[in-house]
Amino acid sequence: MATTANRSSEQKKLIAAIVLGLVAVLALYFAFGRGLFGGSSAAAVKPTPTPKPNASPSDRIEARLPTADEQNFIDVTTPIDYRPGGLGAPDPGRNIFAFYEPPPPTPYSPTPVVTPPIKTPSPTPPPAFLLGYVNPQTVYAGQNGFRLEVNGDRFEPGARIYFNQTEFPTTFVNAQKLFADIPANMIATEGPRQIIVQLPDGTKYSNQFILSIMAPPRPGFQYIGMIGRKRFNNDTGYFMESNKPLPTAARLNDIVGGRFRLIRLTPAEALFEDTTLGFKHRIAISQAAPGTATGGPATAPGFGPGGFPGSGVNPNDPGFRPMQPGNIPPGDIPGIPSNIPRAPIPTPQRPPNDPKKDVDDDGDGF
Repeated sequence: MATTANRSSEQKKLIAAIVLGLVAVLALYFAFGRGLFGGSSAAAVKPTPTPKPNASPSDRIEARLPTADEQNFIDVTTPIDYRPGGLGAPDPGRNIFAFYEPPPPTPYSPTPVVTPPIKTPSPTPPPAFLLGYVNPQTVYAGQNGFRLEVNGDRFEPGARIYFNQTEFPTTFVNAQKLFADIPANMIATEGPRQIIVQLPDGTKYSNQFILSIMAPPRPGFQYIGMIGRKRFNNDTGYFMESNKPLPTAARLNDIVGGRFRLIRLTPAEALFEDTTLGFKHRIAISQAAPGTATGGPATAPGFGPGGFPGSGVNPNDPGFRPMQPGNIPPGDIPGIPSNIPRAPIPTPQRPPNDPKKDVDDDGDGF
């Protein structure tokens, strides 16, 4: 029994080995084709005979390089033909290394185009307070403090007057009138000042009003000299106004120029007070120009070098000198400077053929 079993086992092994061998052969056949099992078929190739060159010396071409002189001649005599439109020439100003970049895509837009509505700006609300006008409307720089009256509408008891962005204590009279006292330091210089009415918290305000601070009027004349008395009694100053040909004489408390009162007079300066505004103005005496007499007045614009038109004053006149025997020039009047213009003495005019006849009124024959 054992022997029979061993034989059947060996037969099965043999059959399996044969099957595996056949499978391997088939695999090689499919992988490498028939060339693995068939003979190699070589195609017979007949070589073409190489043509032999003709050894005739007349048909031989010899190649040689040009000499240096020939190369220089070609470079010098050959013109340059530059044609921008040609295919072989680059366009002038074109960067061949630059790449074309397409524009960004257009954002999507529906069809038809829908335009968003334009928002209408909301108008600025009108001020809660209305400022119409102020009093006074004319203020001069340097004057004393004044009371400012503001007139308008819709004012409230808590409203304040702001002068040049500074809040001042305000008196509420009614819805149309307010008062505030403005000190002198706020109008020390000329220029515009802003006036506005508003609540301290800024919730309600008014339109602004611009008040112009003007420069005060100043004397338009020159101080040219004075005559001093022994006890300073009736000292007289002489002033040259632009609209008068002769100087104007003025003593203390006299008014010159229609509004300026002389309140002090010295040889160096004259002090005037504005009778309307109360301003005080100092006028220094006009100094003599170089080369003119030191005792006379300075040359004023529009006048002669020696004094005033028609005065007949000598430019070299030394002016007034103390009265001493023997030093009074002919024609001078003691106590009055010689450079003060004098009115000419009138000369009576008579007809040339009308001699005066003597009348014997006493009966003595003469």
